[in-house]
Amino acid sequence: MTTQNRFHFAQSQHLDGVSVLDANMRDFSYDKHAHEEFSIGVTLRGRQDFFCQGAYHKNPAGAVLLFNPEDVHDGHSGGQQDLEYLMLYVHPSSVASQFKALGVKNPSSLRIEGCRLDSMALRNQALIMSSLIKDQASNRIEQESALFQLSHAMVSCTEFLEDVVPARRQDTLLLRAKDFIQSHIDKDISIDDIANAASLSKFHFIRLFRAQFGITPHQYVLNCRINGARKALESGMQSSDVAQAFGFSDSSHFNRRFKRVFGMTPKQYQLQVRALPPPHLE
Repeated sequence: MTTQNRFHFAQSQHLDGVSVLDANMRDFSYDKHAHEEFSIGVTLRGRQDFFCQGAYHKNPAGAVLLFNPEDVHDGHSGGQQDLEYLMLYVHPSSVASQFKALGVKNPSSLRIEGCRLDSMALRNQALIMSSLIKDQASNRIEQESALFQLSHAMVSCTEFLEDVVPARRQDTLLLRAKDFIQSHIDKDISIDDIANAASLSKFHFIRLFRAQFGITPHQYVLNCRINGARKALESGMQSSDVAQAFGFSDSSHFNRRFKRVFGMTPKQYQLQVRALPPPHLE
């Protein structure tokens, strides 16, 4: 039987930070990774198996899932049937004003608990938003309206728990480590460098970091580099220059790591997201 793994990204022509992935997977498995965006997925066919928020999940056809920004997850096809799904990516900055209008006091801290959600409204709005992004004839007001409706469905899934739990000292130190990684993403940093930035011993830091975020510090550094590289590719930067700018040893290393997160090479991704829309025929 012929392997059929297909991935296609499309960015909104009208809204910054909003894009959609159409995927068909038979024998592909994502490495553990995290995105900067909210990721809203709808399983269209087959079963989507994944790990997130400390547990394993199975998403059948018709089900909807949501990953918060920086939720570590993986994913693969479950069962015998090919997995077909779409994943809508929405950057927090793109919905901050909508969240605020809907009563969220601190939009940047909003987290939605439970990555498998029983929300027909969220499922429908994700499908509508995705369809509009892929439709070159859709206009700005249609997409802005759909994004507000999507934001409303997202907010309806949470209980407004933001900022109710005081930060522990451990959390503050680990966030300090993450900030250090983000600000030195193009440097050849070591675990010792990161642990020192968090004022923790090396092995205590590694244990705490993995328990808190679900991946090792090394995996997190790679993830940050991949996310940064993705933005650089979207801006039109050459793939070989991106590899060097974000600390990958060579283009082959960059290609291999990128493909484990996005299902395609950096060049293939860039060709998709920077493709000019087809001319509109009267």
